[in-house]
Amino acid sequence: MIHAADIREWRNRNVVDPKGHKIGVLEAVYVNTTNDEPAVATVRTGLPTHYQLVFVPLDEALLGPDYVKVPYAKALVKKAPSIGVDDVLPAEAEEAIFQHYDMTYQKGAGGERRLARR
Repeated sequence: MIHAADIREWRNRNVVDPKGHKIGVLEAVYVNTTNDEPAVATVRTGLPTHYQLVFVPLDEALLGPDYVKVPYAKALVKKAPSIGVDDVLPAEAEEAIFQHYDMTYQKGAGGERRLARR
């Protein structure tokens, strides 16, 4: 598990799947707004001239010296909901990320969004 204090250290590290296949580069981390713990990351994928940011959960992520290993196959992550490099995740798009990975999505107690970028 990545701790909130370590988030900035892992930006621009390779993100790999369980078999060690490179998925892309970690761009940003979104924390759970209820506990401020890292929840999902955006991973920069695609060609240098045309890339996008796909979302991947950080539950059970393992940290290596120069990588973050996630428990999801590269093919699954590449098909995950995405945003453009300069875009912001709209609150109404959060649920689709959780659904893609068969995870339960629940808004905050007051109906607020669940993810915040750090």
